[in-house]
Amino acid sequence: MSLLVTGSIGIDSVKTPHGKVDDVLGGSAVYFSLAASIFHPVRLVGVVGEDFPKVHVDTLAKRGIDLTGLETRKGSKTFRWRGEYEGDMNEAVTLQTDLNVLDEAGPTIPEAFRDSRFVFLANTHPALQRELLGQLGGPELVVCDTMNLWIDTERDQLLELLRSVHGIVLNDGEARMLTERDNLVAAGRKILELGPQFVVIKKGEHGTALVSADGVFVLPAYPTDEVRDPTGAGDSFAGGMMGYLARAGDWGRKNLRAALAHGTITASFCIQDFSVSRLLGLDRDGVLHRLREFCDMMRFE
Repeated sequence: MSLLVTGSIGIDSVKTPHGKVDDVLGGSAVYFSLAASIFHPVRLVGVVGEDFPKVHVDTLAKRGIDLTGLETRKGSKTFRWRGEYEGDMNEAVTLQTDLNVLDEAGPTIPEAFRDSRFVFLANTHPALQRELLGQLGGPELVVCDTMNLWIDTERDQLLELLRSVHGIVLNDGEARMLTERDNLVAAGRKILELGPQFVVIKKGEHGTALVSADGVFVLPAYPTDEVRDPTGAGDSFAGGMMGYLARAGDWGRKNLRAALAHGTITASFCIQDFSVSRLLGLDRDGVLHRLREFCDMMRFE
């Protein structure tokens, strides 16, 4: 089952209470791809500038990610982000953002990718997400991400997008902002009225909630005691979730719930080191071992 992701590819500089790194591999599509590729092959669509280091391309290629849709744009520079985390590290403080190539025209999905069956539209302008979706030939599952900026400034475009997707992944603050509902179950049900068939609400260290016509399903976060860099946690969660669903071949009730668990565990590895370092050394056996521990933690009979 083919799995495609579109989103940002960038170069990050990050500081946390546990150290700092400069000019490391980042971007929503990168974290997603490395996480999803643990479970299933991934097709990556994105744009970088001429300054994008070849070592980063090699890193992605070594994980078997199909880079046919990676465009290196002449005369342009790669997206860059610099941020810092303090205290409990629940939220990043953005110190500098250079959109560079992301402020230009979006990528084109290669002809060979247009038959993709499972699609994840990582966070970017909802108009661009709609444009990219329009290049595909009727995928079986489309899931999108968004952020508070688009909810605030591009609500109409976002609402139009929501009528065209099967699912959405967003955090608790975004869910409340989008729906003006404080209760997250009520917020999830309100989002269902906007078009999606399921809503995944991320609550950081408090886990995730899945709201659909089948009801509500909740999971805690995996209780790791080693958190060095939360960057990319949400995208690696989505990658683990979508990678599992693509491997399973359908997104019925049982598989959706299992996918949330796989996403939760994948993200728990990501935050244990800076950038994508922990994901690069992770395989499916490692995820399954921690998943068994996770299941045992929740067993109470």
